[in-house]
Amino acid sequence: MSRVGVIGAGGWGTVLAKLLTANGHQVVLWSYEAETAEEINRDHTNNRFLPGISLPQALLATHDLEQAVQGQEVIVMAVPSQWTGSVARSVAPWIDPGCLVINAAKGLEITTLRRLSQVLIETLPVHPDRIVVLSGPNHAEEVAREVPTATVVASPDLTSAQKAQDLFMNSYFRVYTNPDRIGVELGGALKNIIALAAGISEGLGFGDNTKAALLTRGIVEMARLGEALGASPHTFAGLSGVGDLFVTGSSRHSRNYWAGREIGQGRSPEEVLKSTPMVVEGVPTSKAAYLLSKKLGVEMPITEKVYQVLFEGVDPRQGVQELMTRGKTHESEELAKVWDRTQ
Repeated sequence: MSRVGVIGAGGWGTVLAKLLTANGHQVVLWSYEAETAEEINRDHTNNRFLPGISLPQALLATHDLEQAVQGQEVIVMAVPSQWTGSVARSVAPWIDPGCLVINAAKGLEITTLRRLSQVLIETLPVHPDRIVVLSGPNHAEEVAREVPTATVVASPDLTSAQKAQDLFMNSYFRVYTNPDRIGVELGGALKNIIALAAGISEGLGFGDNTKAALLTRGIVEMARLGEALGASPHTFAGLSGVGDLFVTGSSRHSRNYWAGREIGQGRSPEEVLKSTPMVVEGVPTSKAAYLLSKKLGVEMPITEKVYQVLFEGVDPRQGVQELMTRGKTHESEELAKVWDRTQ
Protein backbone atom coordinates (compact mmCIF):
# COMPACT_ATOMS: atom_id res chain seq x y z
CA MET A 1 0.00 0.00 0.00
CA SER A 2 1.25 3.47 -0.89
CA ARG A 3 0.23 6.89 0.36
CA VAL A 4 -1.02 8.81 -2.69
CA GLY A 5 -2.15 12.39 -3.19
CA VAL A 6 -4.26 13.00 -6.30
CA ILE A 7 -4.28 16.68 -7.25
CA GLY A 8 -7.41 17.61 -9.19
CA ALA A 9 -10.95 16.29 -8.67
CA GLY A 10 -12.20 16.63 -12.23
CA GLY A 11 -13.51 13.53 -13.96
CA TRP A 12 -10.11 11.98 -14.66
CA GLY A 13 -8.56 12.81 -11.30
CA THR A 14 -11.60 11.41 -9.49
CA VAL A 15 -11.48 8.21 -11.54
CA LEU A 16 -7.78 7.70 -10.84
CA ALA A 17 -8.38 8.31 -7.13
CA LYS A 18 -11.20 5.74 -7.23
CA LEU A 19 -9.01 3.20 -9.00
CA LEU A 20 -6.04 3.71 -6.67
CA THR A 21 -8.26 3.40 -3.60
CA ALA A 22 -9.77 0.19 -4.97
CA ASN A 23 -6.21 -1.09 -5.52
CA GLY A 24 -5.63 -0.78 -1.77
CA HIS A 25 -3.71 2.51 -1.61
CA GLN A 26 -4.34 5.26 0.92
CA VAL A 27 -5.56 8.15 -1.25
CA VAL A 28 -6.26 11.81 -0.55
CA LEU A 29 -7.96 13.67 -3.42
CA TRP A 30 -7.56 17.44 -3.62
CA SER A 31 -10.42 19.45 -5.08
CA TYR A 32 -10.20 23.10 -6.12
CA GLU A 33 -13.92 23.40 -5.31
CA ALA A 34 -14.59 23.01 -1.57
CA GLU A 35 -18.15 21.87 -2.26
CA THR A 36 -16.89 19.00 -4.42
CA ALA A 37 -14.63 17.77 -1.62
CA GLU A 38 -17.54 17.96 0.80
CA GLU A 39 -19.79 15.98 -1.56
CA ILE A 40 -17.19 13.24 -2.06
CA ASN A 41 -16.71 12.83 1.69
CA ARG A 42 -20.42 13.05 2.53
CA ASP A 43 -22.13 11.27 -0.38
CA HIS A 44 -19.23 9.43 -2.05
CA THR A 45 -20.15 10.97 -5.40
CA ASN A 46 -18.83 13.74 -7.66
CA ASN A 47 -21.91 14.61 -9.66
CA ARG A 48 -20.43 17.72 -11.27
CA PHE A 49 -17.51 15.96 -12.94
CA LEU A 50 -18.37 12.26 -12.77
CA PRO A 51 -22.15 11.84 -12.55
CA GLY A 52 -23.71 8.49 -11.75
CA ILE A 53 -20.59 6.92 -10.24
CA SER A 54 -20.27 5.72 -6.63
CA LEU A 55 -16.89 6.37 -5.03
CA PRO A 56 -15.17 4.25 -2.34
CA GLN A 57 -15.93 5.23 1.25
CA ALA A 58 -12.22 4.96 1.99
CA LEU A 59 -11.43 7.78 -0.45
CA LEU A 60 -10.75 11.02 1.42
CA ALA A 61 -11.22 14.36 -0.37
CA THR A 62 -9.92 17.72 0.79
CA HIS A 63 -9.82 21.37 -0.25
CA ASP A 64 -6.54 21.76 1.68
CA LEU A 65 -3.61 21.35 -0.70
CA GLU A 66 -1.08 20.76 2.10
CA GLN A 67 -3.19 17.90 3.47
CA ALA A 68 -3.24 16.25 0.04
CA VAL A 69 0.52 16.54 -0.55
CA GLN A 70 2.55 16.46 2.65
CA GLY A 71 3.91 13.05 3.60
CA GLN A 72 2.76 11.32 0.41
CA GLU A 73 4.93 8.78 -1.38
CA VAL A 74 3.21 9.40 -4.73
CA ILE A 75 1.61 12.51 -6.20
CA VAL A 76 -0.70 12.24 -9.21
CA MET A 77 -1.19 15.54 -11.04
CA ALA A 78 -4.59 15.68 -12.75
CA VAL A 79 -5.31 19.38 -13.13
CA PRO A 80 -6.01 21.07 -16.50
CA SER A 81 -2.82 21.64 -18.49
CA GLN A 82 -2.85 25.43 -18.20
CA TRP A 83 -3.05 25.17 -14.40
CA THR A 84 -0.30 22.57 -14.02
CA GLY A 85 2.47 25.13 -13.51
CA SER A 86 0.69 27.26 -10.91
CA VAL A 87 -0.54 24.25 -8.94
CA ALA A 88 2.93 22.67 -9.06
CA ARG A 89 4.42 25.85 -7.62
CA SER A 90 1.85 25.71 -4.82
CA VAL A 91 2.55 22.07 -3.90
CA ALA A 92 6.35 22.27 -4.25
CA PRO A 93 7.05 23.28 -0.60
CA TRP A 94 5.30 20.15 0.73
CA ILE A 95 6.59 17.50 -1.70
CA ASP A 96 9.13 15.00 -0.42
CA PRO A 97 12.20 14.97 -2.76
CA GLY A 98 11.93 11.16 -2.96
CA CYS A 99 8.32 11.31 -4.08
CA LEU A 100 7.16 9.74 -7.35
CA VAL A 101 5.19 12.28 -9.41
CA ILE A 102 2.80 11.04 -12.11
CA ASN A 103 1.29 13.53 -14.53
CA ALA A 104 -2.08 12.49 -15.95
CA ALA A 105 -3.00 15.78 -17.66
CA LYS A 106 -2.70 16.16 -21.45
CA GLY A 107 -1.59 19.38 -23.05
CA LEU A 108 1.15 21.93 -23.65
CA GLU A 109 1.72 25.05 -21.59
CA ILE A 110 0.53 27.81 -23.88
CA THR A 111 2.70 30.60 -22.41
CA THR A 112 6.00 28.71 -22.67
CA LEU A 113 5.24 25.95 -25.24
CA ARG A 114 6.66 23.43 -22.77
CA ARG A 115 5.51 19.88 -22.20
CA LEU A 116 3.90 19.40 -18.80
CA SER A 117 6.66 17.07 -17.60
CA GLN A 118 9.13 19.88 -18.35
CA VAL A 119 7.01 22.22 -16.23
CA LEU A 120 7.04 19.73 -13.35
CA ILE A 121 10.77 19.02 -13.65
CA GLU A 122 11.55 22.72 -13.46
CA THR A 123 9.13 23.35 -10.58
CA LEU A 124 9.22 20.40 -8.19
CA PRO A 125 12.11 19.34 -5.90
CA VAL A 126 12.30 15.78 -7.25
CA HIS A 127 14.76 14.10 -9.60
CA PRO A 128 13.64 14.35 -13.27
CA ASP A 129 13.57 10.55 -13.55
CA ARG A 130 10.90 10.50 -10.83
CA ILE A 131 8.49 12.35 -13.14
CA VAL A 132 6.26 9.84 -14.94
CA VAL A 133 3.66 10.53 -17.65
CA LEU A 134 0.41 8.55 -17.82
CA SER A 135 -1.40 8.69 -21.16
CA GLY A 136 -3.59 6.55 -23.38
CA PRO A 137 -7.11 6.00 -24.77
CA ASN A 138 -8.78 6.39 -21.40
CA HIS A 139 -12.23 7.95 -21.19
CA ALA A 140 -12.90 8.67 -17.52
CA GLU A 141 -16.53 7.56 -17.86
CA GLU A 142 -15.51 4.10 -19.04
CA VAL A 143 -12.69 3.56 -16.55
CA ALA A 144 -15.13 4.57 -13.80
CA ARG A 145 -17.43 1.75 -14.95
CA GLU A 146 -14.45 -0.64 -14.98
CA VAL A 147 -14.55 -1.16 -18.73
CA PRO A 148 -11.38 -3.00 -19.86
CA THR A 149 -8.83 -0.28 -20.67
CA ALA A 150 -5.12 -0.01 -21.50
CA THR A 151 -2.75 2.88 -20.89
CA VAL A 152 0.96 3.78 -20.88
CA VAL A 153 3.26 5.12 -18.18
CA ALA A 154 6.50 6.67 -19.44
CA SER A 155 9.78 7.67 -17.84
CA PRO A 156 13.42 7.38 -18.91
CA ASP A 157 13.90 5.50 -15.61
CA LEU A 158 12.54 1.94 -15.70
CA THR A 159 12.15 1.71 -11.92
CA SER A 160 9.91 4.79 -11.83
CA ALA A 161 7.81 3.54 -14.73
CA GLN A 162 7.38 0.12 -13.12
CA LYS A 163 6.40 1.70 -9.79
CA ALA A 164 3.65 3.64 -11.58
CA GLN A 165 2.64 0.49 -13.44
CA ASP A 166 2.26 -1.41 -10.16
CA LEU A 167 0.22 1.39 -8.59
CA PHE A 168 -2.46 1.49 -11.28
CA MET A 169 -2.61 -1.96 -12.85
CA ASN A 170 -5.58 -4.21 -12.06
CA SER A 171 -8.06 -6.54 -13.77
CA TYR A 172 -9.69 -3.80 -15.87
CA PHE A 173 -6.86 -1.25 -16.19
CA ARG A 174 -3.86 -2.68 -18.02
CA VAL A 175 -0.71 -0.55 -17.84
CA TYR A 176 2.28 -0.72 -20.20
CA THR A 177 5.67 0.96 -19.66
CA ASN A 178 7.57 3.07 -22.19
CA PRO A 179 10.92 4.91 -21.92
CA ASP A 180 9.83 7.61 -24.43
CA ARG A 181 8.34 10.21 -22.10
CA ILE A 182 8.44 12.89 -24.79
CA GLY A 183 6.53 10.82 -27.35
CA VAL A 184 3.92 9.49 -24.92
CA GLU A 185 3.28 12.98 -23.60
CA LEU A 186 3.04 14.59 -27.03
CA GLY A 187 0.71 11.86 -28.27
CA GLY A 188 -1.73 12.61 -25.46
CA ALA A 189 -1.56 16.36 -26.06
CA LEU A 190 -1.58 16.60 -29.86
CA LYS A 191 -4.36 14.09 -30.51
CA ASN A 192 -6.82 16.57 -28.99
CA ILE A 193 -6.14 18.97 -31.88
CA ILE A 194 -6.86 16.30 -34.49
CA ALA A 195 -9.98 15.27 -32.55
CA LEU A 196 -11.20 18.87 -32.82
CA ALA A 197 -10.63 18.70 -36.58
CA ALA A 198 -12.55 15.41 -36.80
CA GLY A 199 -15.42 16.94 -34.86
CA ILE A 200 -15.49 20.00 -37.10
CA SER A 201 -15.67 17.66 -40.10
CA GLU A 202 -18.64 15.87 -38.53
CA GLY A 203 -20.35 19.17 -37.80
CA LEU A 204 -19.93 20.27 -41.40
CA GLY A 205 -21.75 17.13 -42.51
CA PHE A 206 -18.77 15.39 -44.10
CA GLY A 207 -18.46 11.62 -43.94
CA ASP A 208 -16.21 8.82 -42.83
CA ASN A 209 -13.80 9.39 -45.73
CA THR A 210 -13.02 12.88 -44.46
CA LYS A 211 -12.62 11.76 -40.87
CA ALA A 212 -10.32 8.90 -41.89
CA ALA A 213 -8.15 11.32 -43.87
CA LEU A 214 -7.93 13.74 -40.95
CA LEU A 215 -7.05 11.08 -38.40
CA THR A 216 -4.50 9.37 -40.64
CA ARG A 217 -2.75 12.53 -41.74
CA GLY A 218 -3.09 13.87 -38.21
CA ILE A 219 -0.98 11.09 -36.76
CA VAL A 220 1.69 11.97 -39.35
CA GLU A 221 1.75 15.55 -38.05
CA MET A 222 1.93 14.36 -34.45
CA ALA A 223 4.91 12.10 -35.17
CA ARG A 224 6.61 14.81 -37.23
CA LEU A 225 6.55 17.30 -34.36
CA GLY A 226 7.45 14.57 -31.90
CA GLU A 227 10.53 13.60 -33.85
CA ALA A 228 11.63 17.23 -34.00
CA LEU A 229 11.44 17.33 -30.19
CA GLY A 230 13.36 14.09 -29.66
CA ALA A 231 10.54 11.52 -29.52
CA SER A 232 10.57 8.16 -31.28
CA PRO A 233 8.14 8.06 -34.22
CA HIS A 234 7.27 4.48 -33.22
CA THR A 235 5.61 5.76 -30.04
CA PHE A 236 2.88 7.41 -32.10
CA ALA A 237 1.83 4.00 -33.42
CA GLY A 238 1.03 2.94 -29.85
CA LEU A 239 -1.66 3.54 -27.25
CA SER A 240 -0.79 7.18 -26.58
CA GLY A 241 -0.71 7.97 -30.32
CA VAL A 242 -2.99 6.02 -32.65
CA GLY A 243 -4.91 4.53 -29.72
CA ASP A 244 -5.74 7.82 -28.04
CA LEU A 245 -6.40 9.54 -31.37
CA PHE A 246 -8.86 6.82 -32.38
CA VAL A 247 -10.90 7.09 -29.20
CA THR A 248 -10.76 10.89 -28.93
CA GLY A 249 -11.45 11.51 -32.60
CA SER A 250 -14.63 9.46 -32.79
CA SER A 251 -16.22 8.91 -29.39
CA ARG A 252 -19.35 10.45 -27.89
CA HIS A 253 -17.39 10.79 -24.62
CA SER A 254 -14.75 13.05 -26.21
CA ARG A 255 -15.02 16.71 -25.22
CA ASN A 256 -12.71 17.76 -28.04
CA TYR A 257 -14.72 15.89 -30.66
CA TRP A 258 -17.93 17.36 -29.25
CA ALA A 259 -16.50 20.90 -29.27
CA GLY A 260 -15.30 20.52 -32.86
CA ARG A 261 -18.70 19.24 -33.97
CA GLU A 262 -20.43 22.22 -32.36
CA ILE A 263 -18.03 24.63 -34.10
CA GLY A 264 -18.61 22.85 -37.42
CA GLN A 265 -22.34 23.33 -36.95
CA GLY A 266 -21.88 27.07 -36.69
CA ARG A 267 -21.33 27.93 -33.04
CA SER A 268 -18.38 30.17 -32.20
CA PRO A 269 -15.46 28.68 -30.24
CA GLU A 270 -16.12 31.15 -27.43
CA GLU A 271 -19.76 30.12 -27.17
CA VAL A 272 -18.88 26.42 -27.13
CA LEU A 273 -16.30 26.79 -24.37
CA LYS A 274 -18.66 28.83 -22.20
CA SER A 275 -21.37 26.19 -22.49
CA THR A 276 -19.48 23.47 -20.59
CA PRO A 277 -17.78 23.28 -17.15
CA MET A 278 -15.32 20.77 -18.64
CA VAL A 279 -11.93 21.78 -20.05
CA VAL A 280 -11.49 21.32 -23.82
CA GLU A 281 -7.73 20.77 -23.81
CA GLY A 282 -7.38 20.82 -27.60
CA VAL A 283 -8.11 24.54 -27.76
CA PRO A 284 -5.06 25.90 -25.89
CA THR A 285 -2.96 22.99 -27.16
CA SER A 286 -3.71 23.90 -30.77
CA LYS A 287 -2.28 27.36 -30.22
CA ALA A 288 0.79 26.05 -28.41
CA ALA A 289 1.42 23.35 -31.03
CA TYR A 290 0.96 25.79 -33.90
CA LEU A 291 3.45 28.26 -32.39
CA LEU A 292 5.86 25.41 -31.63
CA SER A 293 5.64 24.10 -35.20
CA LYS A 294 6.46 27.54 -36.57
CA LYS A 295 9.36 27.92 -34.16
CA LEU A 296 10.80 24.54 -35.20
CA GLY A 297 9.91 24.75 -38.89
CA VAL A 298 7.70 21.64 -38.76
CA GLU A 299 4.88 21.37 -41.28
CA MET A 300 1.52 20.75 -39.54
CA PRO A 301 -1.26 21.80 -41.93
CA ILE A 302 -4.22 20.34 -40.00
CA THR A 303 -3.02 21.89 -36.76
CA GLU A 304 -2.55 25.21 -38.53
CA LYS A 305 -6.12 25.19 -39.86
CA VAL A 306 -7.57 24.27 -36.47
CA TYR A 307 -5.61 27.14 -34.95
CA GLN A 308 -6.92 29.54 -37.61
CA VAL A 309 -10.53 28.43 -37.04
CA LEU A 310 -10.23 28.81 -33.27
CA PHE A 311 -8.14 31.98 -33.01
CA GLU A 312 -8.31 33.83 -36.32
CA GLY A 313 -11.96 33.44 -37.28
CA VAL A 314 -11.38 31.32 -40.40
CA ASP A 315 -14.57 29.63 -41.58
CA PRO A 316 -14.33 25.85 -40.97
CA ARG A 317 -15.53 24.97 -44.47
CA GLN A 318 -12.93 27.28 -45.97
CA GLY A 319 -10.27 25.63 -43.82
CA VAL A 320 -11.16 22.19 -45.17
CA GLN A 321 -11.09 23.50 -48.74
CA GLU A 322 -7.63 24.97 -48.19
CA LEU A 323 -6.39 21.64 -46.84
CA MET A 324 -7.78 19.80 -49.86
CA THR A 325 -6.20 22.16 -52.38
CA ARG A 326 -2.68 22.27 -50.92
CA GLY A 327 0.21 21.54 -53.23
CA LYS A 328 0.88 17.94 -54.24
CA THR A 329 3.11 15.88 -51.97
CA HIS A 330 4.10 12.32 -51.09
CA GLU A 331 2.19 10.33 -48.49
CA SER A 332 5.50 9.38 -46.86
CA GLU A 333 8.69 11.36 -47.28
CA GLU A 334 10.64 8.30 -46.15
CA LEU A 335 9.08 5.90 -48.66
CA ALA A 336 9.45 8.44 -51.45
CA LYS A 337 13.20 7.97 -51.15
CA VAL A 338 12.69 4.60 -52.88
CA TRP A 339 12.03 6.49 -56.11
CA ASP A 340 15.02 8.75 -55.52
CA ARG A 341 17.28 5.69 -55.36
CA THR A 342 15.89 4.19 -58.58
CA GLN A 343 15.84 7.26 -60.81
